[in-house]
Amino acid sequence: MATQNIYILAIESSCDDTAASVMLNGKILSNVVAGQKIHEAYGGVVPELASRAHQQNIVPVVHQALQKANVDQSQLSAIAFTRGPGLMGSLLVGTSFAKSMAYGLNIPLIDVNHMQAHILAHFIDEEGFSKPPFPFLGMTISGGHTQIVKVKSHFEMEVIGETIDDAVGEAFDKSGKILGLGYPAGPEIDKRAKLGNPKAFKFTKPKVDGLNFSFSGLKTAILYFIQKETKANPNFIEENLNDICASIQYTIIGILIDKLKLATKETGITHIAIGGGVSANTGIRQALKDGEEKFGWTTYVPKFEFTTDNAAMIAIVGYLKFLEGDFAQQNVTASSRLKI
Repeated sequence: MATQNIYILAIESSCDDTAASVMLNGKILSNVVAGQKIHEAYGGVVPELASRAHQQNIVPVVHQALQKANVDQSQLSAIAFTRGPGLMGSLLVGTSFAKSMAYGLNIPLIDVNHMQAHILAHFIDEEGFSKPPFPFLGMTISGGHTQIVKVKSHFEMEVIGETIDDAVGEAFDKSGKILGLGYPAGPEIDKRAKLGNPKAFKFTKPKVDGLNFSFSGLKTAILYFIQKETKANPNFIEENLNDICASIQYTIIGILIDKLKLATKETGITHIAIGGGVSANTGIRQALKDGEEKFGWTTYVPKFEFTTDNAAMIAIVGYLKFLEGDFAQQNVTASSRLKI
């Protein structure tokens, strides 16, 4: 097995990005993502529109991934796909395509847990990026998920903390909607936060026991604060937008870092790997770097293109499962609420 070239074609379709990637022995040869602009008008992902767009995008995206990698489908060793969690209609498109292609080529099929993939993205062979040693803490922060996971090996993971309501990405997007920003609002809040005073306005952090998170109360507090201030001054948002964004981001980062501090204290693990689309936030990245000096952490952030929903992270899980001979049957089904 070690001397054999293992080519994995990976497909990701859990939400609103159709992605395909080709991997050779742990190295990414291509990573193609087709986004869906249509959701911007609605201020969030519309599931039915997402699944239709996947149907349109999947064939050209897979074709482009193979072309960019300069790999013929006859060279493929296996096809990996996202089984869940995610939007059911979107998952069905990727699952059906992967099953059909694997059956047609008579090669193994590998099902992948999207949440495991965000964590295992750190194991893609990429120059300049080190891989976390076991055990480590994986924090996944995205539009749909917020989790702290104790990672003992590639496939031995335990969720020790997660959100009980909104995910961290939703907290950014819903705050942005209140402020009249576009969707997704996270990048815009991040950009404006650099220009504002993070301590201009104080928002109370939700009190949640243990390592779990809550962000819905924060969203409500921001809404009431904005309503109160704009009643007194209709131009309040316009005049204070950078400071508001900086204060919101400061509060959200504080919530995340507080939970990480507690997790490292409870587990004794100081290696922390972050993943998910919100890990692209510059304030969060800086807070993690600061944690290395303040708390003795060693932190790991994957290459930017491997943080958002992408097929490269599906490919690395597919490759690791291939090495173990862990294949799926043709009767495998998508699961929108798949757990780690």
